[in-house]
Amino acid sequence: MHMPAGRISRTNRTNRVERQVACSHLSRGGLVAALASLATAASALATAASVALDSSNVQAYPLKPIRFIVSTAPGGSPDILARILAQKLSESMGQQVVVDNRAGASGVIGTEIVARSAPDGYTLLLGTSLNIGAMPVLKKRLPYDAEKDFAPVTHLAWVANVVALHPSLAVLNVAELVQLARNRVINYGSAGNGSPAHLGGELFNVLAGVRMTHVPYRGAGPASADLIAGQIQLFMGAPLVLLPHVHGGRVRMIATTGARRDPLLPQLPSVAETLPGYDITQWWGVVVPAKTPRVIVDRLNREMSSALKLPDVQEKLRLQGTTPLSSTPEAFARVIAEERVRVARIAGQAGIRLDD
Repeated sequence: MHMPAGRISRTNRTNRVERQVACSHLSRGGLVAALASLATAASALATAASVALDSSNVQAYPLKPIRFIVSTAPGGSPDILARILAQKLSESMGQQVVVDNRAGASGVIGTEIVARSAPDGYTLLLGTSLNIGAMPVLKKRLPYDAEKDFAPVTHLAWVANVVALHPSLAVLNVAELVQLARNRVINYGSAGNGSPAHLGGELFNVLAGVRMTHVPYRGAGPASADLIAGQIQLFMGAPLVLLPHVHGGRVRMIATTGARRDPLLPQLPSVAETLPGYDITQWWGVVVPAKTPRVIVDRLNREMSSALKLPDVQEKLRLQGTTPLSSTPEAFARVIAEERVRVARIAGQAGIRLDD
């Protein structure tokens, strides 16, 4: 039977439209798939480029100035050491290394800044026997995890403190100091709660059976300034800070605080010669935020080790009574761990607690 021409035309048109729609759907599907494939490839290329760029940046480190945070006030041993080192690093690494003093809260303020910094090698911390040694033991509530938030770089130097007195304190040795402390009030200063000078003063109180009064400062610089001014009578500080004032006659040294006489100051007896068991030293090193690439840690370690071997650096430090040294990151980690054990023992003897 013959179909009307009109129906045939409508049927043909319908078939053509359906074919066009199907082709259109197929084209759009292919296009979407192609675009998705291109997007995936572009993303992969971008990721690869990013990784390559990051790797290049690490290998080319440093590409900008480096901030070297010191968690005490200017003028103290950490500050002096950091500035000597920063000058040499600036020369050898081709980028300015800027010392940034962030004092307060016994080193917690500056230490927290580094803990929260990017692990890219552009923020360093002058680690001390206070901020990464004693504080994690003496103060449980810290705004960072001292064991997990830092990567050791190297040990830098160590020193036995010296017992320095204001000239108005009429004693010439440790035995006379013990006798005087039993009969009058003596105020002793420190670079902050938990610092080696604080631990040293309290251990002295325990072993001598006296009660000197602790006056904490925001660093060794302010403490030594008040010693010179007579606001405090005693300060157990590093020779690095105190020797210039000793040479100027503004303070008097009577002993060193290590277990034995300091080979750099052999004329001074140790406190332990009068009070057996007395032993307080302090040290400095460098740490960076955890997860800093090992290649950057190793570069910093090499640069600092080389700087400490320079004759002029060794001379500057030894003239101040400080023994320079360097170490592997792993060896410095052991120094930190051993310090925490020692601090826990002394704090237990003296009843030192810093938590609120």
